Amino acid sequence: MASDDNDPISADEAGSLFADLSSLAALVLAVSGGPDSTALMYIAARWRAGLKKGPALLAVTVDHGLRKEAAGEARAVATLARELGIAHRTLRWRGAKPKTGLPQAARAARYRLLETAARQAGAAAILTAHTLDDQAETVLMRMSRGSGLTGLAGMKRSSVIPGRERSKRTPNQEAGSEQGSGFRVRGPSAAPRNDEVQLIRPFLGIPKARLIATLAAAKLPFADDPTNRDPRFTRARLRVLAPRLAEEGLDAHRLALLAGRLGRAEAALAAEAARCFEMLRAKSAKSGEISFERAGFSVLSPEIALRLLGRAIDDLGDEGPVELGKLESLLSALLQAGEDGSRTGFRRSLAGALVSLGPSQVTVMRAPPRTSRALTKGGGGARTARKSR
Repeated sequence: MASDDNDPISADEAGSLFADLSSLAALVLAVSGGPDSTALMYIAARWRAGLKKGPALLAVTVDHGLRKEAAGEARAVATLARELGIAHRTLRWRGAKPKTGLPQAARAARYRLLETAARQAGAAAILTAHTLDDQAETVLMRMSRGSGLTGLAGMKRSSVIPGRERSKRTPNQEAGSEQGSGFRVRGPSAAPRNDEVQLIRPFLGIPKARLIATLAAAKLPFADDPTNRDPRFTRARLRVLAPRLAEEGLDAHRLALLAGRLGRAEAALAAEAARCFEMLRAKSAKSGEISFERAGFSVLSPEIALRLLGRAIDDLGDEGPVELGKLESLLSALLQAGEDGSRTGFRRSLAGALVSLGPSQVTVMRAPPRTSRALTKGGGGARTARKSR
């Protein structure tokens, strides 16, 4: 660990980290009471106090109802918020909790509640305390789950709220998210629309140790969530491995550097995919369909072809994000069928969309309702009975 990785965040540095936020009317701070989010609240409050005019700050704590200690931690956050001179709200995740996929469900509920609080407060952005260490863990998690380039590019400083990616279609994709290896048109690198609440991670390039050092210098306590060390969860297991990986040179700095470089490549590919989408999209396509010129589509690089096909399926399908592995298999079958000029009856469904190959076009449309008979899986082949696509 470099020597400055243990230095507290100075007021001047905080000013640089938050400089682009000073003109906003209000900001929501996601504060659980742990070291990172407590540091976020303290540093943001100190920054705001140094401004003559700036955004109103609202700290929001989400009690998921999963630990008995959580209520007390929320009260401690509320007390510290009062001492720092900022408003605070505690929101609770009510209702039945799933028996499987609990971390993902809790994360979705947290962002849903935070977004509601932000809209009620007139805040255009939610600040979270994701650090350089979190970025490294995210890259490792996505790597272990077979993510594509976009997933390995990691988190971005500014993004849409997780779960809101499908609200507006763009040429971007998320080839592997924190929840799995889904292929999304609109991923963490997508720019928020004017009506969207942004998610901003001002500490994404800051080591966690520096936030803890900041709290130590200010003599501020913080909560310890034991679930962060629970071996049932992937992130906790990766944290145990982190010191061994760092010994081999694969520390948080190196992983974050990798994410940044892949993000740069991803941006270039996304721009090229957007250009090809508009260039090859057939203007004569029927309403509710997206068609590409077959000749031009067939000579695209596989990566660009994947993005075009994935964007069309995500736009027209109704079964959620496209899984990258399944999309790759579909593209391979489509291109193989195209090599035989007589096979123009290719039809295959994926994620609620139907992809077909015609004499001059590749067409994507909404798949028909599920029936007891399968869609044709090859060119003019026989149908086999089954209950789902």
